Amino acid sequence: MTEKLYYIDSHLMQFTARVRSCTPCKQGYAVVLDKTAFYPEGGGQPGDQGTLGGVPVLDTQEQDGEIVHLCQAPVEAGDLVEGIVDRRRRLHLMQQHSGEHILSGFVHQMTGYDNVGFHMGAACVTIDFNGILTAEQLDELEEQTNRYILENHPVQVLLPKQEELAKLPYRSKKELTGQVRIVEFPGADLCACCGVHVKMTGEIGMVKILSCQKFHEGVRLEILAGEAAFRYLSDCFVQNKAVSGLLSAKQTETAAAAERLCRELAEVKFRAARLEESVFAQKADRLADTGDVLLFEEGLSPDGVRRLTDAVFKTCGGRAAVFSKNETGFFYAIASHEDVRGFVKDMNNALQGRGGGKPNFCQGSVSAAKEQIEAFFK
Repeated sequence: MTEKLYYIDSHLMQFTARVRSCTPCKQGYAVVLDKTAFYPEGGGQPGDQGTLGGVPVLDTQEQDGEIVHLCQAPVEAGDLVEGIVDRRRRLHLMQQHSGEHILSGFVHQMTGYDNVGFHMGAACVTIDFNGILTAEQLDELEEQTNRYILENHPVQVLLPKQEELAKLPYRSKKELTGQVRIVEFPGADLCACCGVHVKMTGEIGMVKILSCQKFHEGVRLEILAGEAAFRYLSDCFVQNKAVSGLLSAKQTETAAAAERLCRELAEVKFRAARLEESVFAQKADRLADTGDVLLFEEGLSPDGVRRLTDAVFKTCGGRAAVFSKNETGFFYAIASHEDVRGFVKDMNNALQGRGGGKPNFCQGSVSAAKEQIEAFFK
C-alpha cells in the first residue's frame, strides 16, 4: 500500500517517491507511487493537484484501495520522481474544510443539529443542517467561530482504540467500522474525518457565512474561509464603495440610500404607468371603429405593448397588432376575435420570431425590420 505522507504531515508539499505503476486510463495516465503527499478525494474534500516529475497531476483518487494520481502524461515505472503538491490549492481546501468543522461543531453544541451534507464547490462550501437556524443564531455562530480561529488552537488527530472510541462524543454522518480517524478542534468539534486539516486554527484566517436557505427540513449554509473569504469580502467592499459614490451615501449607509432610491423609482414608475394608460386610452379612442389596426410605437416594454394592444382591440372593432422596437427587432402583441395562434406561428417562422399565447391574444418578439413586418401583414 502507498504510504500516506499527507497524514504524517498535512503541510508536506514536496517529496520524492518511486513509481510503482503507470497505466493509460480515460483521464490520461493512472500513476501509483510507493508513498505520496497527494491527498485523494474523500470526506467531502477534493483530490490534490500538482506535478510528478514535472508532469501535471490533474486529480488524485482512491481506487480499489490504491491512491491513483491521474497524470497528463506517463512517467516511467521504477523511476524516482519528485512530487510537488499545488500548495495554494491545498491550503485553500484545508481552510475550507477546517472552517466547516469548527462552524458545524458550534452549531451542534448550540442546537443539537447534525451536519447532514457537505460539499466544497468552486464558488463556496455548502453545509446542510437538519434544523432551522435564525439570523440571530447565525450571527452568534459566525462570531464564535472566528473568535475560536483567532485564538489559534492546535488541531489534533486521534486514532482511538474501539473501547476508547465508544467513550468519545464524536460527530459522524454514518456508522463506522475498523480504525476510525477522529479530528479534534479542542472545545469546538470532535468529528470522524478522513480529510487533511490545518495544524493551528489561526491558519484558517476567517470564516464568513454568505447565505442561509431553507433546505428540506433544515437549512443550507453557503460559507467561505481563509483567503477565499478575504477576496470575497474585498470584492464586496469595492462594489459597495462604487455604490456609495453613485448614491452619494456613506459606505455604512448604502442600504438605506438604495431603499430610498427604490421607493422613489417605484413612485416614478407608478406615475409613468398612469400617464401611459392615459395615452393608450386616447390612442384607442382615436382608432375607434377603424377595423384592423397595425401600430408601431417607440419605447414600449413588453407589458406596455400588451396593454396598448388590449386598449386598441377594445375600440377598433377589428384585429389589433402593436410592435415596439428593441435591440434585436420588435416586441409584439396581437389580439383578435378569432383564434390567432396559427397566424402568429406563421409570422414567427417568417420573421425569426418567438412567442405565443391564448387563442385570442398572443405576444412575443421578432428579429425583423419594420418593412418586413409591414410586408408580411399585407
